[in-house]
Amino acid sequence: MDISMGELRTLEAELGLDLNVLIETIEAALLHAYNRVPGSVKGARVDFDRSTGKVTVWAPELDENDRVIGEFDDTPNDFGRIATATARSIIAQRLRDAESARILGSFQGKQGQIVSGTVEGRAGRDPQSRDLFVELGENRGILRAEEQVPSEHYRHGDLIRALILDISVGPRGASIRLSRSHPDFVRRLFETEVPEIADGTVEIVSLAREAGHRSKVAVWSADENVAAKGAVIGHNAQRVRAVTQELNGEKIDIVEYDDDPALFIAAALSPAQVTRVDIVNREARQALAVVPNDQASLAIGKEAQNVRLAAKLTGWSIDIRKEAEDPAAGNRGGQNAQA
Repeated sequence: MDISMGELRTLEAELGLDLNVLIETIEAALLHAYNRVPGSVKGARVDFDRSTGKVTVWAPELDENDRVIGEFDDTPNDFGRIATATARSIIAQRLRDAESARILGSFQGKQGQIVSGTVEGRAGRDPQSRDLFVELGENRGILRAEEQVPSEHYRHGDLIRALILDISVGPRGASIRLSRSHPDFVRRLFETEVPEIADGTVEIVSLAREAGHRSKVAVWSADENVAAKGAVIGHNAQRVRAVTQELNGEKIDIVEYDDDPALFIAAALSPAQVTRVDIVNREARQALAVVPNDQASLAIGKEAQNVRLAAKLTGWSIDIRKEAEDPAAGNRGGQNAQA
């Protein structure tokens, strides 16, 4: 049986594909097809003649001691149809891959990065929909309502930056899904503004966000000569201010990560002051934070937002108690937040 080498060489010339790689892919697919044929011989191989396109299945010939002494042609009678269909399927997939690469162009491999674009208008026909199309050069992204910050509103022609959540290609071309509410949007903004994060000197260990309201970012550096928190905040708070401006005033707390969970939890409850943190149950990751009486509302935050974000940031369930309610004195009460 033969596979048209002319078609394969045309594909190689027009799309710049490596012919040997294409043939190896076809051979692997045909071997898989052969192994599913009843009576197939274990250890067989598929040979694709590069000059003629002839495909042969060679099976090992064994002696009475199961030692290989040669090979025999075990190409199934109807394997020509299977080979032709397999080759065409692989060629079609390569064509789709090439078309995807052409459509995506410069967006190939940019998932998780920040891009800039211009708001085109509402996506879809529903006048109540908040989904938006965003022009991204030759392509167009979509910013779904759930990926927008609730407090932000966009108009036609607005310039915005967003995180690329994922990229796919369908019958209508490229689909580029964007987000401004994802926590990684804040992470990438800091990578842009802080060279020490970009080059790995400072690491963002964890990040918790309630988009449009507040983010908490825990940072750390293995370099003892680098103050991670100071590097991220920047001189006169210029770096963190730049990120805050991009997020339209969203509050950002930068805290030092610490391997000691008590110290980390105390830092995560910033801007509140913490008297001490007791580890209640290490396995269940439960902790108790005692704060001055006048710091309790700040530690908990409006609608428990501060303690909730601190719990997400640290991965610990945090119970807030006033000094007047210190369990050491046998009193009860407090506010609890779980990660």
